[in-house]
Amino acid sequence: MMFNERIEQLRKEQGLPLRKLAAALDIDTASYCKIEKGERRARKEYIPVIAEFLQADYEELLTFWLADQVTAMVVSEKELSNKVLNIAKENIKK
Repeated sequence: MMFNERIEQLRKEQGLPLRKLAAALDIDTASYCKIEKGERRARKEYIPVIAEFLQADYEELLTFWLADQVTAMVVSEKELSNKVLNIAKENIKK
């Protein structure tokens, strides 16, 4: 699951319209809609606002957001992506 899919799922579960979450983020509805569609990336500073508004776990949303960032960086190098991720994993352990 991607970040955009998770926030859409949470919003729909609560029956909230796009415009309310967009207003909480102080962006227009069209921009927020693009975030949920995966056409635009959410800014990191949106995550605590979204988590609070949707009464969701901040760490879970941050994890999805970070995974999306990593995926976007390595997706164009599919043959090397596993090597890259393994090196990154080893570097994080240090």
